[in-house]
Order: sequence, then structure tokens, then C-alpha cells
Amino acid sequence: MKLSDVVRGIDIIDRYGNMEVDIKDIVYDSRKVSAGCVFVCVTGFKVDGHQYLEDAIKKGAVAAIIEKDVDVKGIALVKVADTRKSMSILGSNFYNHPTDTLKLIGITGTNGKTTTTYLIKSIFDHAHKKTSTIGTISIRIGDVEVPSSRTTPESVDLQQLFREMLDKDMEYSVMEVSSHALDLGRVDNCSFKVGIFTNLTQDHLDYHKNFDNYREAKKKLFYKTTHTNIINIDDMHGRMIANEIKDLKAELITYGIDSNADIMAKNIIMDIKGIKFTLVTPKYSIDLEYKTPGRFSVYNCLAAAAVAYSEGIDKTIIKEGLIDIESVPGRSEVVNIDKPYSVIIDYAHSPDSLENILNAVRQYTKGRLITVFGCGGDRETQKRPIMGEVAGRLSDYCVVTSDNPRSEEPDSIIKQIEQGISNTKCDYICIENRRAAIEHALKIAKQDDVVLLAGKGHETYQELKTGTIHFDEREVIRELIREEV
Repeated sequence: MKLSDVVRGIDIIDRYGNMEVDIKDIVYDSRKVSAGCVFVCVTGFKVDGHQYLEDAIKKGAVAAIIEKDVDVKGIALVKVADTRKSMSILGSNFYNHPTDTLKLIGITGTNGKTTTTYLIKSIFDHAHKKTSTIGTISIRIGDVEVPSSRTTPESVDLQQLFREMLDKDMEYSVMEVSSHALDLGRVDNCSFKVGIFTNLTQDHLDYHKNFDNYREAKKKLFYKTTHTNIINIDDMHGRMIANEIKDLKAELITYGIDSNADIMAKNIIMDIKGIKFTLVTPKYSIDLEYKTPGRFSVYNCLAAAAVAYSEGIDKTIIKEGLIDIESVPGRSEVVNIDKPYSVIIDYAHSPDSLENILNAVRQYTKGRLITVFGCGGDRETQKRPIMGEVAGRLSDYCVVTSDNPRSEEPDSIIKQIEQGISNTKCDYICIENRRAAIEHALKIAKQDDVVLLAGKGHETYQELKTGTIHFDEREVIRELIREEV
């Protein structure tokens, strides 16, 4: 494709050199530069791509997109105001606008995105609709699944994935859309058929600064949809968004448990085996089941069912899709161990998600509820004492430990968590090393106790000041149990 075609639609400040040069790839990471590519110089939070332009030229880049003046020769240059946001147009052009054809479903919200993605795919699979997924855990296209490095990939990578999905005859793609992705323009030039809002609770405020900014970032998704917006109106922020987008061309479908919504759950029953409820829609009612207990599971099922309803999928298919899915990795995941106590792994890393999983587990815990948790480093500090209070209030015993401390001192994070937990009546201990913390919890667990490991979920690593190490809680649990023998 000619450079002039790749940059079509971009607001260009200036241009230099041959605009008709052939472009074979779009690259924003200098380590991935190949002959014939256009190199996008992104000014990141830590690294400035302009500093690597000369290296990119040596590796074969034939053009560059810049937002700063540079002193280089021998390649075509296109100057724009914001290279990062221009990438979405570049990618869409280069991969021939794949979301004009692919039916794209986007899910945004603080909690529930991953599970809802899995539920929608299960329903669509039962409806024999070829569906791919993009999310926190992995990217799945047909039978191929690869680990994901972030919730929502960079804009160029997204467009490449969408093209690959079409090439493999996918009809739908269901993707998690993070607030960062929306704010940084990663999903600009993506045409979503359906947009979903799950909820908004305290998280990522180190980036967004306040709830208003956080909500405004989430709301951007619903101006990118062509057919349907699906909003949880039991959530205060969901009600605000629904009111603000109600006059858009896309149909608005609301869902909830307590509010008078279009899609509702009635007659809810929960036990250790899962949930049962009656799905009530404008056209029909049907009794549904799902194997993961908790009120949050009802909301996830409602969101997935609302999508299927909007796409005209039969109610019996919805029922089959929900009951057939066993579990989502790291989401209320029960570890298979031969012990008189139970161990559950969950990704809960915000106050609301921690409270949700603790309330859910409490409902079927006959003995003590022992919670092992920490908070991530280099992230919002204000939620640490809040999570401490939540864990202390809802657990019988807590082990405060490290999560992903990153560049921070783990002991400093733990002390901030203690500010909240010390105000509760819960007994607790602080053990910085997460493996040792898990070992302690397993050693004190007795018959009918439940040990909840919160925060890591599906992750198989731990980010420390010294670097990233392998750390899979499933492996750790089994190793510790073997060592007991």
C-alpha cells in the first residue's frame, strides 16, 4: 500500500519526501522494525519513539509518522499533532477497515469484563456463530489462543487482529475495552456493533484522577456503536451514562436486578453450586443457571444474555451457553485439591471486586473464610486502606502480603493496607513473601474453611522491583501440598 493511502484521513501538519513509497507494515516499536515499514514515533509515558528513529531507518524503515521536528534524511516524513491517536487511522487504512465487516462487541466497566466476554462467546458458540475474543487473559481466534499482554491491544495491533479474524471467517469479535484504551484512542476507528457497560467502581484513579474522568472515558465507547448499547442501570454511573446516550441512534437496552430495566433477573437463588434466576425480557421469560455463585455472576449473565437477546439468539441457546461454561481462569476459580478445606483464586484487585467475591464466598463457607491479598505497586494508593477494611470486615482471618509491588517497597504497601484492616475486628498477619503467605494460610486451614487468594487471578507472574518472576498460584498451591506429604 502506498504511504499516501496509509495516511488518508489524518490531519497532516507537514509532509516531506516520497508519499508514494510502498509500505509493507506499520511499526511503533523500534525493536520490531522491518524493511519497508512506516515507523510511528510515539511519545510514551516513559519512552519517546523519536529517539529511535535513526535506528529504525538503519533497520529499513522507509517512512515515519512524527509529532516533533527531527533531523533525518532518506525517508518520507509525515508530521501530525498526535502520533498515538493517528495510529488508529493508519491501522484501519492499512488493514482495509476490518470492523466495517466484522461484528464487533465491546465491553467496558471496572469489573466483569472478562467473565462477560467468556459468557457471550459460550452462547455464540452454541448458536454456531464463529466468534473470537480479545481480553485480559488471552486473545482467541478460532482454535488458536495466545496470552494477552494488556486488556486492550494498541490500535495498530487491534486492526491487524481484526483483519486476521476476517481472514479466518470469524463473524463476531467480543473484546474488553479498557478506560485507558478509550482515553488513549486505541479503539478510535473501530466500529462497534454492540457496546456494554458493566459497572464503575474505584480503580485506575491514579490515571483518571477522579470518577468523572473515569466515567467520561468509559462513556466514549457508546458513541462508537452502530446498533445497540447495553447498560447496567443498577450502577449509579450506568444510570448517568444511559441518560446521556438515550437519544443516540443506537438502541439502548438496560439491565439490572433492582432497577426497572429492559432485561432483569427475578427469583434469584444462590448456593455453593452456583446461581439460578428467571431472565425477564420484553419478549419472554426463561429460567437460567450458571455454575459460579454470587450476585456479580447474575450481572455478568444479564449482560451476556442482553447481547444475545439483541442479536436475536433463541432463549434456549442462551440457557445452554450459560450452563455449559465451567469456569473462567482466575475468576472465582476453585483449585482442585484433595483437602478438607477449599482454595479459590480470584482476580479481585479493587475494593468493589474484593467485596463482591468475599460476599459470594461467605454465602457457602461453613468454616472460616481466610483471605490472602495485597495491593499492586505504582498504582493508586488511596484504595489500599479501603481494601484492607473490606477484607477485614468480611473475612475471619487475613494474610496481608505482596501482589505486584513493582518499583515500590512491599512493606510500605502492606502498611497502607494495615491502616484499613486494623480498624476492623479481624485477626490478621502480614507476610511480605506471597508464597510464604499462601503457605501460612494453607497450614492453618481446617475442615470446611475456604482460603481465598485475591488479586493475581489468571496471572502467572509477579512484578517485583528486581524484575518479573514466574508465579502461578495454582502451581504454588500444589507444590506446597506435595511438600506436606
